Amino acid sequence: MRLAILGTGNVAQMLARRLSETGHEVTFGSRDPASKGGLNAPVTSLADAVAGNDVVINATPGAVSLEVAEGIGAAAFAGKVLVDVANANTPSFELVYPNSSLGEKLQAALPDAKVVKTMNTAAMTVMTEPGALPPSSVFVSGDDAAAKATVASLLAGFGWADDSIVDLGGIASARGAEHYSLLFAAFMQSLGSPNFNIRLVR
Repeated sequence: MRLAILGTGNVAQMLARRLSETGHEVTFGSRDPASKGGLNAPVTSLADAVAGNDVVINATPGAVSLEVAEGIGAAAFAGKVLVDVANANTPSFELVYPNSSLGEKLQAALPDAKVVKTMNTAAMTVMTEPGALPPSSVFVSGDDAAAKATVASLLAGFGWADDSIVDLGGIASARGAEHYSLLFAAFMQSLGSPNFNIRLVR
């Protein structure tokens, strides 16, 4: 599969490395591609990255993700699967959207995109290498069943078992997953490490 990753930070680079290892072709999208040498995949402009790929991963800082997407333009995302892995928090780790979620905001701003929220409830080191911990859970939220199936296939490539991928429902359910970032921060402070995750036990 060919994918674009919006952003070039640590999360984006980790995703690109693991996606490449699992057989996918990755392109980074950057506001300043000329300054982003030495990355592990080609770098283009944000608009070109979206235009050239049917699956786009938002790995920009969550507090500015909506601005970035709106700057690219809703028309560019029409028909695309937009995988949103960001949490929108302030520098003091408060929620940017306390009565909503970034996933919902992106879907509203990009009505013809198929937004799927996932991989935002644990450190990306855990999300891309789930076998490093005992069995745990990863969550998906989105309004389009086919888009969620595409995301589930990417997660399976990372090593997530079918029964560890929990479909929370429509994009409105992204609110719960994003608000969990507050509890994640408390866990990380208590444990002194990001190497943990949660599991839904049924």
